[in-house]
Amino acid sequence: MSDAGQRLLEDRWDDAKAASLDEPGLLLYRSNLLGADKRITNYGGGNTSAKVTARDPLTGRDVEVLWVKGSGGDVGTIRLDGFATLYMDKLRQLHDIYRGPDHEDEMVGYLPHCTFALNARAASIDTPLHAYLPFRHVDHMHPDAVIAVAATRNSREITKAIYGDEIGWLPWRRPGFELGLMLSRFARENPDAKGVVLESHGLFTWGEDAKSCYETTLRIINKAIAWFDAQTAGRAPFGGAAVESLAPEARRAFAARLMPEIRARIGADERKVGHFDDGAAVLQFVNSREFRSLAALGTSCPDHFLRTKIRPLVLEFDPATGSVDAVLGGLDAAVAAYRTDYEAYYERSKHPDSPAVRDGNAVVYLVPGVGMITFARDKATARIAGEFYVNAINVMRGASAVDTYVGLPEQEAFDIEYWLLEEAKLQRMPKPKGLAGRVALVTGGAGGIGRAVAGRLMAEGACVVLADIDAEALTRTEAEFAKAYGRDQVRAVTLDVTREDAVIAGFAEAVTEFGGLDILVSNAGIASSEPVETTSVAMWDRNMDILAKGYFLVSREAFRLMRVQKLGGALVFVASKNGLAASPNASAYCTAKAAEIHLARCLALEGADAGIRVNVVNPDAVLRGSKIWTGEWREQRAAAYKMSGDELEDHYRKRSMLKRSVLPEDIAEATYFLASDLSAKSTGNILNVDAGNAQSFTR
Repeated sequence: MSDAGQRLLEDRWDDAKAASLDEPGLLLYRSNLLGADKRITNYGGGNTSAKVTARDPLTGRDVEVLWVKGSGGDVGTIRLDGFATLYMDKLRQLHDIYRGPDHEDEMVGYLPHCTFALNARAASIDTPLHAYLPFRHVDHMHPDAVIAVAATRNSREITKAIYGDEIGWLPWRRPGFELGLMLSRFARENPDAKGVVLESHGLFTWGEDAKSCYETTLRIINKAIAWFDAQTAGRAPFGGAAVESLAPEARRAFAARLMPEIRARIGADERKVGHFDDGAAVLQFVNSREFRSLAALGTSCPDHFLRTKIRPLVLEFDPATGSVDAVLGGLDAAVAAYRTDYEAYYERSKHPDSPAVRDGNAVVYLVPGVGMITFARDKATARIAGEFYVNAINVMRGASAVDTYVGLPEQEAFDIEYWLLEEAKLQRMPKPKGLAGRVALVTGGAGGIGRAVAGRLMAEGACVVLADIDAEALTRTEAEFAKAYGRDQVRAVTLDVTREDAVIAGFAEAVTEFGGLDILVSNAGIASSEPVETTSVAMWDRNMDILAKGYFLVSREAFRLMRVQKLGGALVFVASKNGLAASPNASAYCTAKAAEIHLARCLALEGADAGIRVNVVNPDAVLRGSKIWTGEWREQRAAAYKMSGDELEDHYRKRSMLKRSVLPEDIAEATYFLASDLSAKSTGNILNVDAGNAQSFTR
């Protein structure tokens, strides 16, 4: 079927581990094993269940309880608290109040009344699909190989050819109470069957214990994989290649140019974060002869198009003769045409009670020879949308190779996308954090102040690129933030801010990872202390290179990006009290810091017309966690004040008007304020965070 699909699924069940688990633990174990392979089910897709005997806390009697994946969960990462638990006897009683297919949505409102043991996890709309099957263990997966069967014009016949009577087939039906009854009826009428393929949807399998259910699921998927391999041996997928890919470096350079331009056109109402994928599966599809016709048909599985919209936006490009500038020249028309098409789809399909039309911009953008770009409200959602579309590509590859691929009918797709129950789920989602959808780059990101700033921005929902010249510290810091906030929210780039080529390349890498830039925190720094008569030209130049030239270079790149995006932006310079107040034996450092402040003022003037704000945070004596205070600077400043290095922090604290030490977290709080919409009407300002120093009062 595909290079990845030809590898059969591996049975990873460990009897020794399973022997130590109770029934809920075995359900969790099985779920995590299945969800770990995206060929079995996509992120958040599918669900698992087990019917468990438990002691009723009210009566003390044993009762049958359905454990089933709760609403919005992911089987690959779920924990026990992610399962809903419901009384089976109460679920069966719902039959008595069911008023038929025209009223099945109302049944979701009865599910909370069936809750066992006050479990707060909401039950999903798929609960009846598990409850009414007469088996203790049930898996509902979205395997690429099986959906490739389900999404063919002759899916019923192909299901029969592969599985005989072992696996049945049911026509498309939206998930809910009626589909649960259809599954129950199928199981009664086909007692020897081990599962069923749902047209345009996925696979149900079952068993009487956790291990046999797991093994059946793997065996049925592997049977489909092997069948496709036999049917498609020697055939070129998607009709063969029509174009060749650009070189890897050229693909990323193309994405770095294109992504901010897309973001400019889709991010005015809600900031979007991007993801770029030029993997083998994507390139095989976008380079193929059948690419455009298949992409236009849309996706088949409901889980796919809920993440990706019903179809992608194809950007025309010939890798052999075209240019990125030509693609950019047609981008306005392409984006506008997609919006118009989406609005027409909404008008054709809407019902009197449908929710208002949502964002009409594409989620998935496909470019021949280059790859796939996805945009969403955060990086994780953009990445997952891309993963879902790769699942859709795998489905189209298999289905089109053996039969005619069929996307879900437009009205059915709309009824899923604008389902009132789906709308209710969207309305329950927590309000986005203050910097959600924003992308920040922090220079000196592996140092004390830089780390604190990056952490503060990530805590408010921003994606952050850590830039630092210290590769070892950068790797360590990135790993710590990935553990704390998730891999999707942080990237790192080794960057020497004094080198023009390195700055340009570093910003391009940041853009390829996240799609653009909203916030620049220019914080990379050094410090030096020397009487002027012994200050060398090398010391002077080093201060100017890092603290003046470096700030200029990163600001210039930020301005270039922000003007392309047309979404405004915020630059925050981390300068120093020394930029306003002179200090003895530090002429090079003080002069360079003064240059930073004046550069910020100049840029505030230049950026105002584009909504680009530029402000300054002026720290003083931030010793804790600061890399510049771990070397000669500490001893040099101590010598200037005729004291030991250990006395410096207490000296600076007592010198301040408020008699308080200044910490990296204090600088981070000020930086967040100036980078966020809390200061949306402030530019050209200086915020001193120095515990009070009369010499540095701004005038």
